[in-house]
Order: sequence, then structure tokens, then C-alpha cells
Amino acid sequence: MNKLTMISIALLCSCLFACKNEKAQEEETLTQYSIEEFYNNINYSGGYFSHDESKLLVSSNATGIYNLYALHTDGSRIDTLSNNEDESWFAESYFPNDDRILFSADKGGNEISHIYLLDTDQNVTDLTPAENEKASFIGWSKDLKSFKYTSNKRDPQFFDIYEMDIENFDSKMIFENNTGGNPSGISDDHKYVAINKPITTSINELIIVEVETGEQTKISPENPTASYGAQEFSADNKSLLYTTNEGSQFTYLSKFDLASGESEKVVETDWDVWYANFSWEGTYRVMGINEDANTTVKITNTKESAEVELPKIKGGNINGVGISKSENKMRLSVGSSKSPTNIYVYDFESKELNKLTESLNPEMDREDLVEGEVVRYPSFDDLEIPSILYRPHQASAENKVPVLVWVHGGPGGQTRLNYSPLIQYLVNHGYAIIGVNNRGSSGYGKTFNRLDDQKHGEDDLMDCIYAKDYLATLDWADTSRVGIIGGSYGGYMVMAALAFQPDAFEVGVNIFGVTNWIRTLRSIPSWWEAQKTALYEELGNPNTDDSVRLYRISPLFHADKITKPVMVLQGSNDPRVLQVESDEMVQNVKDNGVPVEYVLFPDEGHGFRKKENEIKGYGQIKVFLDEYLK
Repeated sequence: MNKLTMISIALLCSCLFACKNEKAQEEETLTQYSIEEFYNNINYSGGYFSHDESKLLVSSNATGIYNLYALHTDGSRIDTLSNNEDESWFAESYFPNDDRILFSADKGGNEISHIYLLDTDQNVTDLTPAENEKASFIGWSKDLKSFKYTSNKRDPQFFDIYEMDIENFDSKMIFENNTGGNPSGISDDHKYVAINKPITTSINELIIVEVETGEQTKISPENPTASYGAQEFSADNKSLLYTTNEGSQFTYLSKFDLASGESEKVVETDWDVWYANFSWEGTYRVMGINEDANTTVKITNTKESAEVELPKIKGGNINGVGISKSENKMRLSVGSSKSPTNIYVYDFESKELNKLTESLNPEMDREDLVEGEVVRYPSFDDLEIPSILYRPHQASAENKVPVLVWVHGGPGGQTRLNYSPLIQYLVNHGYAIIGVNNRGSSGYGKTFNRLDDQKHGEDDLMDCIYAKDYLATLDWADTSRVGIIGGSYGGYMVMAALAFQPDAFEVGVNIFGVTNWIRTLRSIPSWWEAQKTALYEELGNPNTDDSVRLYRISPLFHADKITKPVMVLQGSNDPRVLQVESDEMVQNVKDNGVPVEYVLFPDEGHGFRKKENEIKGYGQIKVFLDEYLK
């Protein structure tokens, strides 16, 4: 062996030792946190300015259930406004001229929400008290003497618009909805209502109704082939902002002139314009763009036709904003895939930026968490599947880790670069996760979105299975240990995978998932009447010959094929996926002699509202995976 060869070998050994030592140091410095520590992070939602703009009204689960809080906009303190222990309370608005509050709440997650008043003496009044009335706050009238809201108390299947004065809290109907669609906006002068009438889950009519005469004007064409979404009427009541993907793969922003009946395109990008709204006086137009699973916010000064420069915030992305009535201040909601949302207030004139919350548990180091990465891989037919990949810090070629294929809800949902405590908890403990945006997901064009229509549990399921081929290209992923996990429609995909592709995954975790499409589609809540036909168009009508296919793709009727361990989480009050579905599914799988973990929550609906239930349910997921996958 010559001297040069000996030197080369020595350098190679030194490099390998250094790399191994560096990896060992990384693993040594990584802290693994308990499920309780992850749920000592705090969720904040809302952010509504008080009349003097000194406070923001938010909801937070700091106590383990959502309550109301006031964030002082100077960053000085947070005031607790409610200490309810039974039901989650969600902030709607401060009153226009005092510190009274409107909030919404349902019972045990049944989704029949009412609007409540919380006065300054802590007295609570149900303002929409009819037993089965589902009510939703719209906004304040321009004279600040009343607010508008939708309610289905006249007919459980349809939502009318009401106005309630805030002196005597008398309510009157200002729009009786006989259109068969859902109100999606009303002009400040109460002359016009925008109606969204679904045809399929990706095609709908958008109609303007003149309240006084009932005359209807269609913004969408006859027999539309695109989606239309009302955003907001202008402050001068002359136009309506709306989104559509007519003639385009992606939704763009348009404006409909109420006087002329003409539309014009306002903003078009290479991604979906997700939402748009005006500030109180119309000075600013706020727009959110769904850019490759991340939100890009753009604000335009309408008087100057100029884009407003937003502050740069390290380690976070601005996902949403709210502008104060004076248009002097702006609330910013900021987060990332490894950082829970925090709330800031920005002053337009002084450029001062105040951080009002610290969501991350102070006992946790943000660097122990993992940022999601957008990846793409080919499916069985070479269709490109966009996904979000989380690689644990401890993963390496020498330390291959198990992987979970994560499937979102919907079916037309999207896995996005948002913070998920469950994802971070599992990744922190050595499970890689790939969040698959299978065909049918939103955000990637209307053709992609419609590819799963009448093919659920078939082509979209294969997209999830083909994630394993992509994982096989990663030298740190152990493709002999791959499970599948998902919630709602994602929970259905879990059970479909176990029943129809029983050798694809080693385990499955079904969180509030559909297993019997025939029963689910026949049990659609009354307040979904406008969407029912659209759901039938996409999934199938259970009262026709479509029931044959729905039977074929419902895992409940094929449970005898399931051979791999499964975990099921279910809320007793779930109005979408009835408990009986999970009861039957669990029993059928048990009859196969297959290990089943069933976690039932008597005080939850379609998803979690209480921290103690999340800790119990999600903590047991890791225990289950440690036993059957790791």
C-alpha cells in the first residue's frame, strides 16, 4: 500500500468518524417531549379589536378548553374573560362601543352553535335560544346599532339572514332564503345578498339576490363548469369581490359591478386566490393565496393602488390579518409547520410591531421540532403527488425510522405547512411522516381536485400507497415499517387501505373516520341540505344505484379482509360520522382476531375541543404505534 493510499484511507476514516460523532451529538442534544408537554402549547384563534383598539378578543385553550381572553395591544398583559369548564367558547366580536362580547358555542361538539352575549358583569345570555337553531355571526351594521347573522330556525335545512339590535336584542329576518343555496354575504345597505348554490363539491352557482324584489342575477353562467365564491361586498355597496376558476386551473379574484352586471378580473396568480376582504372603510383589500401548501398574504391600498409592505417576522409566516375599524392597526396571525400560531399587532403609521402571545411551551426548544418540506413523487399513472415530509432529527442511514402516511380530511382538503402538535409529537419520537395530498386535494388546480370524483378509495388510495415507492428512495426511511393515519375522510382512507390493500401498511390509525358511506350520506345533518346534492354528485347517491358502488368502497362491509392492527378514535356527539359506524367497525375487526384499540370520547363531536381528550387520544396513538410499528 503506497503512502498516498494510506493517507486517503486515514482521511476517509476521519471523515466517517466525524460524521458519526456529529450525528451522535445531534441525537444526544435532541430532547424528546411528552404528549402533555406538547399540549402545554397554547392555541390562539380570532383577534378582534375592541372599540378603543387597546385590546384584541381571542379564543385560547390555555385552560384545556377554549375560553375568551383579551390581549392588550401594547403587549403588556393578557386578561382572562371566561373560565368555562364544560363547553368551548369561541370569540366572535367586541361590541362597537363598549367591552361587551359576542361569542359562539355548541353542546359537546354537536355543531349546533348559538350566539351568546357576555356582558361586563360576566352575565351570559343566549341570543339565539331555539333548541335546534344553528346560528352564525356575520358582522356589524354600518351604523353600529345592530349585527347580522344567519339562522336556520325557520327551516332546519336552510339559513336565513337576521338582524339583531343591541339595545333591546330584538331580532328580525331581513332575508328569507328560498334559493336552495347558502347566503355567503350581504351588502352593508341590506339591498343585496350573495348566494352560493353547490352543484358538485367543485362546481357551483353564484347568485345575487335583490332583497326587496327577490330578483336574482347569476354571476356564474348557465350550467357552470367552475367554482365561484363570494368574498365581500365593497364598502360603497357598488360591487362584490368573488373568486372563480372559470377558464383557469386556479381560482382568481374578480369584481362584479352591481349596477352594470359586468365582471372584471382583478388578480390572477399561479396558485389559488384563497380569500379576499376589505377593511372597514374599504381602504385596504386583504388577499390570501394558497401557494404550494403555504399562505401568502397580500394587502393593497385601494386608494393608492399600491401593495402594502408587510413586516418581516423571523421564524414564521403571516397566515392571516385583521385590520382595525380606524384602519390604523393590524392584527397578524403568524406561524409555521414547527411553530404554533402567535398573534402580533402592527401600527401602520409608526411601523411598530408588538408580539402579544408566546404559544410554544417555554419548556420546549423550537429547534427540537421539525420543519415540513414540500416534496413530490409519481403515482401509479405518473401523476405527480405533492406532499409534506417531516424527517425526524434522529433519522439517518444508520438509524432508519418507521414512517406514517398521513391523509388529510375532506375529501377535498389539503395537508398544509401548518403546525400540528400530533405530527410534531410523533416526529419528535422518531416517526417520519409524509402528508400526502392525493388526487382530489385542493390547492393544485381544478383538474387535480376532480380526479377522485366517483373514484374514492380507489385511485386516491393508490396515491397513498405509492408514497412507499418514494420513501424507498430515502436512505433513512424504513419501508418495512410503514403505517397509515388520518382523520375524517383521511380516517376513511385508513380503513380503506386496511380492507382493500391489506398488505400495504403494517398498522392504521383512524381518527373520526367514515367506514359506511351509505349510512353517512343518508345521515347528512339537516343544515347541510344545500351541500347534499353536491356530495351526492362527488361521492354517489345512497338512494340510487350508486349504493352498489358505495357498498363496495365502504370498509365496514369488507372488515373480514382486515388483518393488520388498527386504532379508532371516535366522538359520541359526532353529527357527521355516527358512533354506531365505529362501534360496528371495531367489533367486526375484533371478530377477525385482529388487535383493535378503540378510544371513545363521550364529550366530543367531529374533532377535539378539549386538551385532556387530545392528550388521552393522541398519547395512546404513540403507545399503539410503539407496540405494533416501532
